[in-house]
Amino acid sequence: MASEEGGFFTSEDWWSVWIGLFIFFLSLGVMSGADLLGWGFKNNMWTDLGKVVSPISKNYAGLSGWGSLFFTYVAFTAILSVGIKALGGNVGKFIYGFTIIFVLTFICVVIGHEAHIAANTPKDLEKYGITWSLKLTGEAGLIVALLGGLFIGNFFPAFADSLKEATRPEWYIKTAIVILGALVGVKAAGALGLASAIMFRGLCAIIEAYLIYWALVYWLARKYFRFSKEWAAPLASGISICGVSAAIATGGAIRARPIVPIMVSSLVVIFAVVELIFLPFVAQHFLYKEPLVAGAWMGLAVKTDGAAVASGQIVDALIRAKAFTELGIKYEPDWIMNTATTVKIFIDVFIGVWAFILAWIWCAYIDKKPGETVGAGEIWRRFPKFVIGYVFTFAFMLVLLLQIPFLKDAAGTATGEANVFRSFFFALTFFSIGLVSNFKKLWEEGIGRLAAVYVISLFGFIIWIGLLISWLFFHGVKPPIIA
Repeated sequence: MASEEGGFFTSEDWWSVWIGLFIFFLSLGVMSGADLLGWGFKNNMWTDLGKVVSPISKNYAGLSGWGSLFFTYVAFTAILSVGIKALGGNVGKFIYGFTIIFVLTFICVVIGHEAHIAANTPKDLEKYGITWSLKLTGEAGLIVALLGGLFIGNFFPAFADSLKEATRPEWYIKTAIVILGALVGVKAAGALGLASAIMFRGLCAIIEAYLIYWALVYWLARKYFRFSKEWAAPLASGISICGVSAAIATGGAIRARPIVPIMVSSLVVIFAVVELIFLPFVAQHFLYKEPLVAGAWMGLAVKTDGAAVASGQIVDALIRAKAFTELGIKYEPDWIMNTATTVKIFIDVFIGVWAFILAWIWCAYIDKKPGETVGAGEIWRRFPKFVIGYVFTFAFMLVLLLQIPFLKDAAGTATGEANVFRSFFFALTFFSIGLVSNFKKLWEEGIGRLAAVYVISLFGFIIWIGLLISWLFFHGVKPPIIA
């Protein structure tokens, strides 16, 4: 969803910042001896259902796993309800919907952590007394959550509609990304050269992608499908750049009718689901020797924040597992996901600039309305505010650890606890994406012609150009290896 116009406490985008920062600052308590988040739950790999969940921290060892799950549910519900109230939503409907989504998402994540699905090393097989596994790691829970949401959204649409107040995938993923910034900052401080290379290469990659993708999709939509400029511009932004955010920002910038970005956004969600299901496995098969190429590819090819970052997390787990099995190399976790996130973040940052450019072009050359000017405020209105939170948590931890290196272990513990909350926001995102993907309803609304442009663009050149650009900028760059 695009950054909504409004004040600091009246837009979903800003509330992702406030909630993410709230969790981030609570996590810092560990660094001063106050474990403020250790009561939260974490999912464990299991063969015994009694051991599927436990508190994050050993400081809360006296708390049962189910107790930590309950307290986490209460905390999530309370914090998000404050945001819903500020946004003018129905708190009662939200609590009802979120309770169901929370429980079903948790069940999906538990299924994905079953040892026959998740175990990915000989040590895991031995530990759990099993002889085989699908080796998908615990991230399989995200795929199960997606499939569970799709099942409800398409076969029980009335039930899915009753959960609408709490079905907010973009809000969940934006909050998760704000929290993720701290983890990236800690890792960057430990390997500053690699982090800098990823950021520089990511910036170069998205500039290349913008210049190539957008022009090709716009040309295709106008020349061969005869779409008007009003339709072609949001379609080009949605397909080629950043999906929902770019489509809505572009629609606003060119004063398109509301139906235009909404239809494009619906397509984006559907195709993000399709990409999410198969692209990580394609990357695992062909790119396990070039892990950061795979991460950048997810960031460039998958078109929503939630799906792109989540696909980065899945491919991170899949490639690390295959690299260990096939090559005997154990890569440090999260660098592949961080590469996908970095590329996606640069894309998000650029949305505001792109919206400003399009707004200026439409006012100055296409609409040509006398006396209408485009001010710099347009950039701010379209800028995705959650990026500010991500940059803040990233910079805070990076600068802190560069100035006070001996805090590294405490910072790792702090971000580890916050990361558990981030991971469940990811899972909520997956389930919610599935819930809103009602294929039949969208087809009845006449989305087929738009889908034809999307299919040709996505599978004809966007995925492959994205792969080429990723290869050019990240070929030979590897994550740190665990000895």
